[in-house]
Amino acid sequence: MAQNSLLNISSNELEIVEFLIDEQLADGSTYSGHYGINVAKVLEIIRLPEITNVPSKHDQSVLGTFNLRGRVLPIVDLAAWLGKEIASRDTAKVLVTEFSGVQSAFLVSAVLSIHRLTWDRIQPPNRYVQAYSRESVTGILRIDDRVLFILDMEKILASMDSNLDMSQVTLDTTPVEGAEQFHLLVADDSASVRHIIRNALQKCGYAVTVASSGLEAWDILQNAVAKAQEKGVDVTDLIHLVISDIEMPEMDGHELTEKIRANPALKNMPLILFSSLITEALRAKGVKAGADRQVSKPDLPGLNSIIRELISEKLHK
Repeated sequence: MAQNSLLNISSNELEIVEFLIDEQLADGSTYSGHYGINVAKVLEIIRLPEITNVPSKHDQSVLGTFNLRGRVLPIVDLAAWLGKEIASRDTAKVLVTEFSGVQSAFLVSAVLSIHRLTWDRIQPPNRYVQAYSRESVTGILRIDDRVLFILDMEKILASMDSNLDMSQVTLDTTPVEGAEQFHLLVADDSASVRHIIRNALQKCGYAVTVASSGLEAWDILQNAVAKAQEKGVDVTDLIHLVISDIEMPEMDGHELTEKIRANPALKNMPLILFSSLITEALRAKGVKAGADRQVSKPDLPGLNSIIRELISEKLHK
């Protein structure tokens, strides 16, 4: 479902699955919260299956496991993880997802619809929203009279499985001869991922600037173009390579790539896109947008060698 749908939308668009979590309040009433997840990460939506308890589970939001056509998947009560009590499981739905090559499932109260929109409609969350949601909201979307909170399901899973925690990923930090002459721009809406990549690349010897969104990265690049024109040099003498996450509020990595390729001063800029999962559809969009390389987050440990390869290929011709 997700990949076929994704192939039919342009590079600055995405589709969001809207779902509900009906919270049981202390006074007996029910409050319905609206949430969202990128269609690209949803494999299918099913009814609540028969669940097998897992005695050794360490997180109370993990309900257990279930069998989906021969695959044994963990199922997480999303309301419980957010510190809420789900009102009823009778009509509940389950979102089967895949992140970083790992499949899992999330229990929600109901699935409402799919919305197609552009990335600039997704706004970054403020500090209050982040604190309220255990810092699991990556974006906010307003639709008619309601607000959808776009959840970082990958982070939720990582909180329960250290193998999925990006903070545990070890990147290659082998020093690169002459790296100090190269300035890299890294864009990612996750502060922890920015920190990990920046620190690793700085240990390699590179100069690194970070941006929290594609829009911020684009502003940095435009300023670099203006500065290059003032100095009478090529912009790739100031910023040598861009590394960008794909999913970001305000402007995603695909749109950033398209803007770079459409700008005469930036069109030859080496550019790497990465995401938690590079599906066939996402790869096709990245190729169309003009990315030089596309890397899934599990492959980030090899980022150093990819950078050296690209710099040698595109800047040392």
